[in-house]
Amino acid sequence: MLTAETFHPSELPQADVATWRALCAGRPEFANPLMGPDFALAVGAVRSDARVTVWRWPGRTAGFLAYHRRPGSFARPIGAPLSDYHGLVSEQGLDADEALAQAGLSVYRFTGLTDPNRAFAGFVASERESFVIELETTGEAYLEALRAASPKRFKNYRRLDHKLDREVGALSITGADRDQAAFDTLLRWKREQLARTGAHDFLSPDWTRDLLQALFERQDGGFQGLMVNLYAGDRLVAGHFGIRQGGVYHPWIASTDPELAAWSPGQVFLGRAIAAMTEMGLTTYDLGPGHEHYKRPYALTTRTIGEGVATAANLGGRAAQMSEQAWSLAGAHGQGAVGKLRRRLDIIASTELSFAGRARGVVQALGSRARRSSGEMEVA
Repeated sequence: MLTAETFHPSELPQADVATWRALCAGRPEFANPLMGPDFALAVGAVRSDARVTVWRWPGRTAGFLAYHRRPGSFARPIGAPLSDYHGLVSEQGLDADEALAQAGLSVYRFTGLTDPNRAFAGFVASERESFVIELETTGEAYLEALRAASPKRFKNYRRLDHKLDREVGALSITGADRDQAAFDTLLRWKREQLARTGAHDFLSPDWTRDLLQALFERQDGGFQGLMVNLYAGDRLVAGHFGIRQGGVYHPWIASTDPELAAWSPGQVFLGRAIAAMTEMGLTTYDLGPGHEHYKRPYALTTRTIGEGVATAANLGGRAAQMSEQAWSLAGAHGQGAVGKLRRRLDIIASTELSFAGRARGVVQALGSRARRSSGEMEVA
């Protein structure tokens, strides 16, 4: 008989932590650091609503799901919106609706589902690609394969590299950069970019800043924060910050000096970072989903992730199904206005923990949408 136990991550038994790590190590789909217990533990240090449910069959563990338990037995992925990948880390044999009911949950809203065992089959409303750089040998060999596949594109990238090196300063890449001032600069550039584009500032809440700072300071063990920066002379030009688990790196923050936009520093950075992967001990540079125009040229590997709502066979689940059907009919899983609004509201609901923060986020989202619509009318 299947049973379930739920813990705050800080209370998870060490035997379960070890089993969870072993499940992640045994499946390449679960190898991203976002899918393992260490990320759940890190988020649990800054979020009291973090939970991990462990399902068990007699004599063995069936699987793990890390999430935030919100009012109404509603679950969101642990660390959302930073959790680009999430899902049920398990052996085969679990069904999402039964598992949720066992955990006392009615709804699990997912936006980057990784589900090799198809536990959520029937609940995925749409799919999209994520972009991954995976080395078979060295970073330089990988770059040569990219140049052979798109010689014109990468000739232009090399020209931009030489131009930035010549006109701004000698370029160098720094892996495992521990400069606090550089870290603060990357976050400031990112927040300025979010403000310019009208996106929700996911770095505004205390918990996200505290989480990133704690991971930046973490330097021991296989799981830790990693900042990779590009310098022109002594000037910070561009950088990534995220988490690594062994040889797998998943950056969240991609920032560039806005004053150097004409030199395309983001493109120059990625080429230099790939070349340095071997030296940094990285075999996988997981760029995640979104921003396809920037990521796809560098990614020879893509993965499919899902978006949707999984519901349990209870009253709350049935109500959520009706709500989701209404959203779907309105176009919530497409690329139109309703889909963009739904995703924006998801980010706000995941990030902002107070009513005031959520209300402010909704007002800003509506204002941003009105400004974009006004601009489109003027262009037309």
